[in-house]
Amino acid sequence: MSVIGFIPVAGNILPYIIGGPLALGIAYFFLKLIRGEETAIEDMFAGFRKFVPAFVLYLLTAIFTLLWLLLLIVPGIIAGLRYSQAFYIMVDCPELKASEALNRSKEMMAGNKWKLFCFYWGFFGWLLLCILTLGIGLLWLYPYYETSRANFYQNLRDQHFTYTEPTLDSNPPVSM
Repeated sequence: MSVIGFIPVAGNILPYIIGGPLALGIAYFFLKLIRGEETAIEDMFAGFRKFVPAFVLYLLTAIFTLLWLLLLIVPGIIAGLRYSQAFYIMVDCPELKASEALNRSKEMMAGNKWKLFCFYWGFFGWLLLCILTLGIGLLWLYPYYETSRANFYQNLRDQHFTYTEPTLDSNPPVSM
């Protein structure tokens, strides 16, 4: 259980508030990593510089996926696959609104959802092994998984679209 879970009210709301910026920062970090650029741990928090768009994107993705999930499980899974590239797209095109990033993700995933489903399914056995190690295996699996996801996006991007390089660094880092 995380420390945030012990805080009564914030424990229920805080993960939803910071989930979008963290997802954007992680996408940014791993895209830089696979592109051979210099990375730092601070890159994982770069999404907080674009807090509102990242939060809105996270919220819209969750709402749309949940609405499709209410119909049946399979449409919900398909919706999750459809919107899976939105944070990477927002890294490459930070000027986009959340709805535009979702639309571009839908375009990019047309004809590629089965490929991504098989990609995710390939990690299932590794996840089971991580459970057997009481989660210790996740220290190795999670970075491998995120790097693989970034490579999946990069391959799709190279096939279908032309974007600029990540520009979240264009803002000066937040000083403490």
